[in-house]
Amino acid sequence: MAKKKKKAAKKKAAKKAAKKKGAKKKAPKKAKKTKKAKTQAKAKPKKAKKKRKPNPAFMRPLTPSPELAEVVGRAPLPRAGVVQKLWAYIRKNGLQDQTNRRMINADDKLKAVFKGKSQVSMFEMNKLVAAHLT
Repeated sequence: MAKKKKKAAKKKAAKKAAKKKGAKKKAPKKAKKTKKAKTQAKAKPKKAKKKRKPNPAFMRPLTPSPELAEVVGRAPLPRAGVVQKLWAYIRKNGLQDQTNRRMINADDKLKAVFKGKSQVSMFEMNKLVAAHLT
């Protein structure tokens, strides 16, 4: 008979453990702000956003080399202006590769700028053009 009592006690303990799993915890409450903290938060003025100014180094006119001048012209231009004129020349003459649009096929004028390469990537193009600006 002692065995029957032990089995009954085990069953009750298992039921209690199942109930504990479903218990939920409450989220901790946030601390309330004091009067000083509220007045300090209101007293801080908001910083006015300043309009971004372009870096003068990028806007400085650079003189293109004679090879690059055949494509973009002889007048001194900022770097951004040189790249714009170069892309206009590439689009006008259809020099962008049709299958891989990141590649530029060089014609005779651009081969001189691209150090004799027949095809360069658009990222490499900017590096090669930088050598022709002074």
